[in-house]
Amino acid sequence: QVQLVESGGGSVQAGGSLRLSCVARGNLFSSYCMGWLRQSPGQGREGVAAIDSDGPASYADSVQGRFNISQDNAKNTLYLQMNTLKPEDTAVYYCAARADYCGSDWSDGLRFPYWGQGTQVTVSS
Repeated sequence: QVQLVESGGGSVQAGGSLRLSCVARGNLFSSYCMGWLRQSPGQGREGVAAIDSDGPASYADSVQGRFNISQDNAKNTLYLQMNTLKPEDTAVYYCAARADYCGSDWSDGLRFPYWGQGTQVTVSS
């Protein structure tokens, strides 16, 4: 089993920045895909960014150039640096993991069996 614990959400004005963290505990995988997905009220879960254990990252078009996903393997921690935030970025952000490499379906929430509890990000205009 893998436990994922997010932190770092909060409220910020448009144009501001936040950094989300996700600590992974338990039976971790040597090869994995970890991602950030978000859900706003009335909307489905949307893939934001994902990264392989080998390092390649993928981003949604809506956040490309503004968000950066990274990982610290020594700390078993995944990060999402969010810059130039927009009101449409308001959502609950979830950390998710699966025991294979990210592929073209990296943004499909159904492919991730492990999820954190979510952290709220609110961006005001």
